[in-house]
Amino acid sequence: MLKPCVVFDLDGTLADTSGDLLKAANSCFRGLGLGDLLQAPQDSGIALRGGRAMLSAGFERAGWADMSEIDRQYPILLQAYGADISELTVFYPGALNAVARLRASGYAVAICTNKPEALAVQLMQALNASAYFDALVGADTLAQRKPDPAPLWEAVERAGGDRARVCLIGDTVTDRSTAANADIPSVLVTFGPGGGDMEALAPAALLHHFDDLPDVVAQLIG
Repeated sequence: MLKPCVVFDLDGTLADTSGDLLKAANSCFRGLGLGDLLQAPQDSGIALRGGRAMLSAGFERAGWADMSEIDRQYPILLQAYGADISELTVFYPGALNAVARLRASGYAVAICTNKPEALAVQLMQALNASAYFDALVGADTLAQRKPDPAPLWEAVERAGGDRARVCLIGDTVTDRSTAANADIPSVLVTFGPGGGDMEALAPAALLHHFDDLPDVVAQLIG
């Protein structure tokens, strides 16, 4: 029997990965003789928008004129990130406990992230959290990525979820748009470093702490 399904974004939703992402970007900048251009916590929100966003922000800050360097540095950034992926990354308080409670209550749970799949799998293994989730779909699992709903539906199907009872937990306008494109309810966390006015995005619900998630999910999809 198919189960109601809760799909989670990863970076900025389940875990604060910004420290390790910033560390990888700064390694690129140091390699170019620019020093550490991005710092936590003020640049943590940029980190959660991805590698290219970090490179772009750093080069702009340094007055670097050749933005084609972003394409050259991006694979170097990914290599640096993969080489030291979990030193500073932490799950948000109550996140894994909430996931465990959902599974115990009969929900399928999955991750749908715009982080490359191999890196997402590596991170979950490094954090000893792979067993908490029924499926993981990354940015390059399919030809499409969020906010296209295709990877969301792929995550639901791989997890054994019921497409008629799905909600998405995220932290950005990308997650909100993904849910809207799939015509499912979204829940946006208010505690991620991405900041911004989550209420203005008009999600189905806001989440201030993971302790509240099982009740929120029950109200949205039963």
